[in-house]
Amino acid sequence: MGQPKKILVPLDGSSNAQRALDKAITFAKPFGAKIAGISVIYHVPVTGIHNVKAMRATWVKQARKILAKAKKHCAQRGVDFSEKIATGYAGDEIVNYAMKSNCGLIVMGSRGLSGPKAAILGSVSSHVLHKARMPVVIVK
Repeated sequence: MGQPKKILVPLDGSSNAQRALDKAITFAKPFGAKIAGISVIYHVPVTGIHNVKAMRATWVKQARKILAKAKKHCAQRGVDFSEKIATGYAGDEIVNYAMKSNCGLIVMGSRGLSGPKAAILGSVSSHVLHKARMPVVIVK
């Protein structure tokens, strides 16, 4: 695996994401690596939804809260943390951000809050596992 300088952790508030963050911290500390947390807000098509702005504001507020909690958690363990809120399909956004920000490793939960969409892995973790060009650790 080498020595990653930056580890990406997708965060959605689920217990699997929290376990992934804890695992990323254990990887980051010996290497002095930074953790980048990303929270992805699903892009809602405007048609058929009356209060899109209010929904988006609520989701952004939730994402900020999740990322703030993760930042505090990392700080208490002596690991630098940066944050990103993205909008779109989570799998694509995670892979694209990992590439753009030169992450050497992605550590993520096997399933998030979206529920069991695939038999073994969640659809987002499966997408990231197959599309990412850097190592991916899936945490259960």
